[in-house]
Amino acid sequence: MSDVAVKPTSWTKTLNRTQWRSLVAANLGWLFDGFETYALILTAAVVLKRLDPGAPASQVAFLTGATIAVTLLGWGFGGILGGIFADYFGRRRALLTSMVLYAAFTGLTAVSWSWTSFLVLRFITGFALGSEWGTGTSLVAETWPANARAKAAGLMQCGLGLGFFIASACWLFIAPLGADSWRYMFLIGVLPALFALWLRKSVPESENWKSAHKRRKELKERKGQGLTEHEQSFTRLTLRQIMIDPKLRKLTILGSLMSLVTTLGWWGISTWVPSYVASVAAQNGASGQSWASAAGMIYNAGAIAGYIAFGFIADRFGRKPAVLLFFGASLVLTPVLFLWTHSLGLIVVVLVINGFFTLGQYTWMPVWLPEFYPTHLRATGAAFVFNAARFIAFLGPLTAGAIISQLGGYGVAATVVGLIYILGLVVAPFCPETRGQQLPD
Repeated sequence: MSDVAVKPTSWTKTLNRTQWRSLVAANLGWLFDGFETYALILTAAVVLKRLDPGAPASQVAFLTGATIAVTLLGWGFGGILGGIFADYFGRRRALLTSMVLYAAFTGLTAVSWSWTSFLVLRFITGFALGSEWGTGTSLVAETWPANARAKAAGLMQCGLGLGFFIASACWLFIAPLGADSWRYMFLIGVLPALFALWLRKSVPESENWKSAHKRRKELKERKGQGLTEHEQSFTRLTLRQIMIDPKLRKLTILGSLMSLVTTLGWWGISTWVPSYVASVAAQNGASGQSWASAAGMIYNAGAIAGYIAFGFIADRFGRKPAVLLFFGASLVLTPVLFLWTHSLGLIVVVLVINGFFTLGQYTWMPVWLPEFYPTHLRATGAAFVFNAARFIAFLGPLTAGAIISQLGGYGVAATVVGLIYILGLVVAPFCPETRGQQLPD
């Protein structure tokens, strides 16, 4: 017998090229989504003034919130339908379709001729954007091993922060180009169409999905011939199945409540970060526009670290402790940023920490949700939980915008909406801990 200890193998050494390619595909798809989304946040007020110059100044915040809300609604519808599409027709095909469609409609947004046309195109773009996340999440979860799945989810999710960061950096240079500079931001969003060509050739379909799809076809041919309850779940509409199965229904409700917390918290609070920092900068005699762009980059630098860190924390300590940590920190840090920080120097520090937790918490969804659902329902379940919250969360920017318009300040609005994190702290303990477990079949 040898007494020589065997050195543990690094988790990166156990991965193959296919797994890395699936992660790159999902990450880049989410990066483009992030760029397009944050481009809207940065330019919405500018677009409003350009396309509807008669809008009252007191209503700019409310109308900006309405624009974001319309995109959220489109995202919600498209995301749920995209998840269903991915379960029936494949992860790879759904990802390709989503990228091509949102690249096309983002490009069309650049030629909007009125505020109404802009809103319509934003809804359609949101519809196309929505289907990317559930598809990419399922693809990564099904190709990566259990010991590194959460890490992969964090690396995928950081694409959103990278997209936000790039959008902020681009706006810093594009904004001074004139009243129509916002159009260039949306033209950049056409680039995902080129990336789709690489995806089509280089990223294979999920083997888990292939097996589940084959079994679905076989069971549908035997429908009515003594199928078990589990076998019947393959023959029902995926969205119906996650609602009628008692275990899946419970997980869907719990997941949707936590998704509402994260989604409403971000869209109702964090979207106002650039505007808030710009107002503080103006009070201190600095350039509001420059500080708004810088705030977006600083905030998302913290977010990128948070996205990645969440995955490592979830793999080390568990999904539940990681979620509770990020919800609790977000609850505390919201008033710290919006009520108690008025120095530009201190804002830089708080922005990094706030972004780490309030945006970084999004990683719980690609980490935890794929572990709730079996393969033949995974994209539908994850996409439903991720996107259904938007049908309520769209009220966040509307509510915050209304409070800001009435009270003329961001602090109270952000703090009130930020109380939603209490709901997350209450709900998370009821979810099952799935660290280290294989994905359900």
